[in-house]
Amino acid sequence: MSDPVLSLNNAALSLDGNAGQVDILHGITLEIGKGETVGLVGPSGSGKSSLLMIMGGLERATGGTVMALGQDLTAMNEDALARFRRDHMGVVFQSFHLIPTMTALENVATPLELAGARDAFDRAEAELEAVGLAHRSGHYPSQMSGGEQQRVALARALVTRPDILLADEPTGNLDGANGQAIMDLLFALRDRHGATLVLVTHAPDLAARCDRVIRLADGRIEPPVKAAAE
Repeated sequence: MSDPVLSLNNAALSLDGNAGQVDILHGITLEIGKGETVGLVGPSGSGKSSLLMIMGGLERATGGTVMALGQDLTAMNEDALARFRRDHMGVVFQSFHLIPTMTALENVATPLELAGARDAFDRAEAELEAVGLAHRSGHYPSQMSGGEQQRVALARALVTRPDILLADEPTGNLDGANGQAIMDLLFALRDRHGATLVLVTHAPDLAARCDRVIRLADGRIEPPVKAAAE
């Protein structure tokens, strides 16, 4: 793969717990290309979300290297990582993580304001319209349903036109209908913006829509299952 957007080489993650060091990820090596959609699947506790976090520099790998857009995330300090995410990444969480004291419009505009964009609110308004929530721009998160809050979170993640979109169980807190709507919207926005998408999911139908599925077990990537010989 030429010039992968994300490249991990023998990446590992260990954290200190009450009972001592806990090894979460072991020797993860993989590459993800520009515009690719990759699903991370596996049982609870397999390391899916932790892998997504080190890809975004939200958790620092304790071994190996994590490269994003040719930059070594493992060599950056916290300020540099924050700037890199601001300029190149969008992140969507299962729990929305909207700022409760801000309206939908203000939530979406926040990353643009932090980047110094003068047209932050105009762009935020356009992104809310793209997710079908222009009429809710003045509402606070507590005044919106879970599906609407996740739409706001998607708009916020994509308003900066990120190169990389990371989504951690984006439909996990939603019912079937809202989950399906968010899935459709996630892929439509990915197509619109041309971002590389990596998502963690337990939903087989969501994983099936990805270009590639990576299965984890016990902090390691499982080898692909070979088709039985005919």
